[in-house]
Amino acid sequence: MQPVTRYARSGDVNIAYQVVGEGPFDLIWVPGWISNVEASWEVPEYAHFLGRLASFSRLILFDKRGTGRASPTPYPRLPSLEQRMDDVRAVLDAAGSREAAVVGASEGGNLSVLFVATYPERVRALVLIGVYVKRLWSSDYPWAPTPEQRERDTELIEREWGGEMDVAVLAPRALADPALMRRITTFFRRSASPGAAVALNRMNAEMDTRAVLPTIGVPTLVVQRSDDQCVNVEEGRWIANRIPGAKFVELPGEDHLPWVGDCDELLDEVEEFLTGVRRGPEPDRVLATVLFTDIVGSTEKAAEVGDRRWRELLEQYHGAVRRELERWRGREIDTAGDGFFASFDGPARAIRCACAVRDSVQSFGLEIRAGLHTGECELLGEKVAGIAVHTGARVAAKARAGEVLVSSTVKDLVAGSGIEFEEHGEHELKGVPGRWRLYAVSDG
Repeated sequence: MQPVTRYARSGDVNIAYQVVGEGPFDLIWVPGWISNVEASWEVPEYAHFLGRLASFSRLILFDKRGTGRASPTPYPRLPSLEQRMDDVRAVLDAAGSREAAVVGASEGGNLSVLFVATYPERVRALVLIGVYVKRLWSSDYPWAPTPEQRERDTELIEREWGGEMDVAVLAPRALADPALMRRITTFFRRSASPGAAVALNRMNAEMDTRAVLPTIGVPTLVVQRSDDQCVNVEEGRWIANRIPGAKFVELPGEDHLPWVGDCDELLDEVEEFLTGVRRGPEPDRVLATVLFTDIVGSTEKAAEVGDRRWRELLEQYHGAVRRELERWRGREIDTAGDGFFASFDGPARAIRCACAVRDSVQSFGLEIRAGLHTGECELLGEKVAGIAVHTGARVAAKARAGEVLVSSTVKDLVAGSGIEFEEHGEHELKGVPGRWRLYAVSDG
């Protein structure tokens, strides 16, 4: 669920902010260019990024002046860095934060650097992700765009705001993912008007916080993706070298938006720097029914019919299992020889699938055994894992030829389905704590 949006008064404007998480220290996220604290949670990639930050901190989010849910700013009157720095202070005060880690990205780096140098007593640490401290080319800062390039960028924003604009530069992977492209452009459109976006882009060109870097006296981490299309990796290294004692980490990747691409790798570095612990992302968890099947007496059967016929039988078996998985909305997780491992979002469908496979393979002379268990599983990409998976495999190992065996959990969850069971006794399952009562399906 989205956190509650509140407002902090900063001068004559209201700044939208949110607080989420109950970690041991405060962390304020300073986004780049434009923001919308509410729309951020509606973009899955961004929500995951913010969720990771909130998993180890009390996370404070805010909309930069003139963007998102903050009070509109009349343009072309631009907010200064000093005004935006006051906004950060006002938000921290409103959130009851005396000291916070400051994490800034992209254009948010300038604001973060200035705030940390000005109010070091309110900052426990600084993290800069893909930041720049100057946005117009000069001989002593050769990574920034030229004035001509900046003007072309501004014209593109003005002409194509809400469309693809230069998203391919901010997030190259969106070129191959139209849905991601739509999520990003929609987020931008909801975060600022075309006039505000253009004015802020012009304001960014005037920023130069290079002189502030040597005055930063808090622990600092600078993270930079090696092929970032907006900020050169050498630029990030140069910035880190100007901050006393700063740690520089270069990561693979080309996306400038920190919440696009492998953001967990990036967040691992941030979490370890701020907490001393690298836990990694919390695995997604889901309740699922796991099904394991294998052919009974497969070695003897193969020896009896010969290699060629055995291969034909395996193909028939695989085809039968996959047809029934499709019919009963199962998902094939793994196949090893004559064994199948699948998951289902409903235990009754899983049982009916197992019985259908058992009956189908009997027609070509094979017998299977099957085991099922329902429990909380970890989602690891396309795989599922966890103790529930081990339990399901151990239940299958207790089944006899032609038997579909289930744990008591499965039996209890399908009450009223019309599926009938016979007692199979109480068992110890190897590697699984406790004793388990199992049941054989008598009417699939």
